[in-house]
Amino acid sequence: MEMYTAIPISWRIADAALPEKRSLLAAANGKTTVVTIVLSRSKRRVLIFPKGNNVDHLSMYLDVMDSGNLPYGWSRLYIICQQLRMTCHLGVSFSPAEPFFYKLQYSDNSVATKELTKSFGWDTYDSFMQHDVQELNRVLCEKLEDKMKGTVVEGTIEQLFEGHHINYIECINVDYKSSRKESFYDLQLDVKGCRDVYASFDKYVEVERLEGCKERCALPRFPPVLQLQLKRFEYDYMRDTMVKRQWKISFSRCKSSIRNLYTLHSVLVHSGGVHGGHYYAFIRPTLSDQWYKFDDERVTKEDIKRHLKSSMAVRKSDKEKIMCNVDEKDIAEHLRIRLKKEQEEKEHKKKEKAEAHLYTVIKIARDEDLKEQIGKNIYFDLVDHEKVRSFRIQKQLPFTSFKEEVAKEFGIPVQFQRFWLWAKRQNHTYRPNRPLTPHEEAQSVGQLREVSNKAHNAELKLFLEVELGPELCPIRPSEKSKEDILLFFKLYNAEKEELRFVGRLFVKALGKPSEILTKLNEMAGFSPNEEIELYEEIKFEPNVMCEHIDKKLTFRSSQLEDGDIICFQKAPVPDGDTQVRYPDVPSFLEYVHNRQTSDILYYEVLDIPLPELQCLKTLKVAFHHATKGEVVIHSIRLPRNSTISDVITDLKTKVELSNPDAELRLLEVFYHKIYKIFPPHEKIENINDQYWTLRAEEIPEEEKNLGPHDRLIHVYHFMKDPNQNQQIQNFGDPFLMVIREGETAAEVMERIQRKLRVPDEFSKWKLAFISMNRPEYLQDTDVVSARFQRRDVYGAWEQYLGLEHTDTTSKRSYTANQNRHTYEKPVKIYN
Repeated sequence: MEMYTAIPISWRIADAALPEKRSLLAAANGKTTVVTIVLSRSKRRVLIFPKGNNVDHLSMYLDVMDSGNLPYGWSRLYIICQQLRMTCHLGVSFSPAEPFFYKLQYSDNSVATKELTKSFGWDTYDSFMQHDVQELNRVLCEKLEDKMKGTVVEGTIEQLFEGHHINYIECINVDYKSSRKESFYDLQLDVKGCRDVYASFDKYVEVERLEGCKERCALPRFPPVLQLQLKRFEYDYMRDTMVKRQWKISFSRCKSSIRNLYTLHSVLVHSGGVHGGHYYAFIRPTLSDQWYKFDDERVTKEDIKRHLKSSMAVRKSDKEKIMCNVDEKDIAEHLRIRLKKEQEEKEHKKKEKAEAHLYTVIKIARDEDLKEQIGKNIYFDLVDHEKVRSFRIQKQLPFTSFKEEVAKEFGIPVQFQRFWLWAKRQNHTYRPNRPLTPHEEAQSVGQLREVSNKAHNAELKLFLEVELGPELCPIRPSEKSKEDILLFFKLYNAEKEELRFVGRLFVKALGKPSEILTKLNEMAGFSPNEEIELYEEIKFEPNVMCEHIDKKLTFRSSQLEDGDIICFQKAPVPDGDTQVRYPDVPSFLEYVHNRQTSDILYYEVLDIPLPELQCLKTLKVAFHHATKGEVVIHSIRLPRNSTISDVITDLKTKVELSNPDAELRLLEVFYHKIYKIFPPHEKIENINDQYWTLRAEEIPEEEKNLGPHDRLIHVYHFMKDPNQNQQIQNFGDPFLMVIREGETAAEVMERIQRKLRVPDEFSKWKLAFISMNRPEYLQDTDVVSARFQRRDVYGAWEQYLGLEHTDTTSKRSYTANQNRHTYEKPVKIYN
């Protein structure tokens, strides 16, 4: 939804002969006219007329004449001008980037990037993908340039970050030289073998000898803000893969006489590996020497003595202009007003959420709601509770006090109100069931909701019965006896194919429908002696049930009770002149039900005959490669009487093993925990792979020769649940680990790091012994095996080693992958 606010635009009328003034004056005198103006470099056609849109002053509509030149974010606008005062207010739509950068500058909390990435054209999936910081930076600059077009800040990105480099090619044996000038927003520098940034620049401009020619690069123009991309990823020909290299490189001071002298102002650090990782930044936002570390939502003061990934430096001669303070008065007023309103709404919603347990929602349906909805929004039952008036009420408020609020809202005095509870019947219909008792009305709102709400919903739904006297004024409802039945009535018009609510009546259980025919004719607007037919609307799911009512039987004999619905219509005339498609209520309700239901038939093309397929069992198995760190999904189709051993034998023919003699095992994984290691002889017929992940992996050599005191322990990744202080959340891929007698926590962590191939941030991980989902953190000198002495636990998942760290991987990873070793790995699916 576009957001609009008001900005003033004025025309100064200095000469009465100007067309604009003549047109405005003509409109002021009651004549409608059209003029053309130029606004923000775009021609606009203005329709001016007096007292338009029901206002007492001059009204104007703006339209775009040449929409191709319309600045980004502008749309058709509506203007209201006060008569004789030539100041107008335009509605202008904003770029999502504006509030984002405003919040970065002034917000006390971390800022969500959803709106910004949405402006890039990224959906949720793109936002969770691993993106290189250079790619993100270029997309950001490109989008900002696009948003700035047609504004006073157009060209700012180019002025700040654009530099030039020239590529020269000179032939050795031929007298020929060529050059090509290009612009850049950032420079990619090699760091391998370079002691500092200056050596990287020397390498960037060094002469490269090619076959028959020489190529070199020159940098004639540097930008005021220089962005450097330090290349630490390279292709390893020996390992046939991309690898990340660790080099130390300095950004040292130099003589102040250098023409392009830069001051370092930000450093972006990458922690992780080739397939994924995490970025954080060191930034000096002012001209002081104070640096800050920005790590997601955490900002701390820091010293800048780190390895670089990429950096930004500001030219010393330009830093006074670029690193200037931004005062809130420099921000457009309309943007400040809008963001202040957004913040107030956010705080209000936050407060409502925090206090939600203190409140309940009461939804009140009335006769007016039934008349409004039946035949328009709904046909079956009585009302859609999502479209009735709702009240957010404190639970401790007495219900009698709530009735006073209802009196203020609807103008119905408290003594004339009677509330009915709704009930869901066994046939899935929802009807008023019984009125509240005096004892129930004396309770608090919260107590009434708990007593009446068996489904434990957060809402209390009531029907407000109001009786009207002869002059259509509210009167006190009569006392309801056990013999009184409240019925609701709908009228069907076969010629117009219309169904509408006409009212409700109390009838006696021993009374007969024939006794109320005159009253029904009056409610429908028919003559008193009109012949009508009555039907009971019983249910509509899964099929419509609407039965004819015998007018000679009593209401009790027809099994009618409080809240039942009777539909009636004029009696069909045999062989009448008027032809109707649906002559009675049941046929019309059947038509409506079928119209609302859309049946979709799905089918699958099989690669084998169906009888043969029914004798087979198909399992999806996720094979985790021992060394490549990838997950491959295989479909294994075997006879139902096959065993796990048969599955492993079949799988070996489809997967790539680390060595030909490798042994495989099959695990059952659920919610990032290993619940079972399948024995080879187990039958596959009863295995369910719809909810449990079947994972196949090679058995490590260390597990094949366990000593008498060695233990095979489950190891799971976890983090603390922010909503529950003592509870933990598991994530990632669980694995098995051999724990040797007397081995300390430090030795186990060292082996885990080698096993998982985790980079530098492994130092932040914590090892814990977890029993019954509660962690006990281990010190480096603690003997791990001493924690696993109990043999009476229900399953190995009840006592395990936990690795506490942050889950930084994509939430869209394939389920079977489950964040293998906490880093996103490539997933391949084979059928």
